[in-house]
Amino acid sequence: MTQINTPFSWSLFNNAPIVGIIRGLTKENTLDIAKTFLEAELYTLEVTMNTDGATQLISELRNQFPTLNVGAGTVCTINDCETAIASGAQFIVTPIIDEEVIQYCVAKNIPIFPGAYTPSEIHKAWSLGASAVKVFPATQLGPKYIKDVLAPLNEIKLLPTGGVSKENIASFFKVGAIGVGMGSSLLHKQYVESKNFTALKEHFIQIKQQIQDFTT
Repeated sequence: MTQINTPFSWSLFNNAPIVGIIRGLTKENTLDIAKTFLEAELYTLEVTMNTDGATQLISELRNQFPTLNVGAGTVCTINDCETAIASGAQFIVTPIIDEEVIQYCVAKNIPIFPGAYTPSEIHKAWSLGASAVKVFPATQLGPKYIKDVLAPLNEIKLLPTGGVSKENIASFFKVGAIGVGMGSSLLHKQYVESKNFTALKEHFIQIKQQIQDFTT
C-alpha cells in the first residue's frame, strides 16, 4: 500500500536541494536511478506527467523508496494534480501558473513549485502560496537573472530549472536560489543507458559537492 500520507520532507530537501526530473524513462531505469540517487544522498525526484505510466511510476517509487521525496511535474491541470496526488505524489511542479492547481495544493498543504518567468509572474505565483517558484526556463536567463529578481523580491524562494549543470550549479546558489531542478544534466544519459550506475553515483556526488557550502 502506497504511503500516500507521508509528507514531503523539507529537511531532506534542504540537505540536498536538487530536484531530479524523470521524463520519458522506463520503469526499470527510473527505479535504478532512484536507488543510485539515494546512495548518493540525494532525496527529491520528480516524475513528469507526460512520461508514460507516470502515476504508476510515482506509486512504485513511493513503495520501494519511502525515504525519497517523490513528486509530479509538468502538471498543467487540476485533473493532473488530483491524479498525481492520488497516486502518492508528495509535491507538485508545474511549467506554468495555474491558479486552481496552486490553490488546491496550498489547501491540502502539499508543496507546490509553479513555473514562472517574468518578475510579475514570479510574484503572482508566490502571492498565490507557492512553496517556491520554479524559474523556467532558466537556460537563457542564468544566475544573474536570479540575482536581479531577488534584489527587489528578496522574500521569494526561487528554484531555477533548465540549463542548470555541474559547471554552473554553484553560481545559482551563490546568488540566492534555494534549490534547482535538473533533468538531462543530472541523469547522465550515457551512464543510464549503459547501466553504469557506479559512474552515475559518482556524477551525482560531484554535483552535490558543488553546493555543499550552501546546504544545511
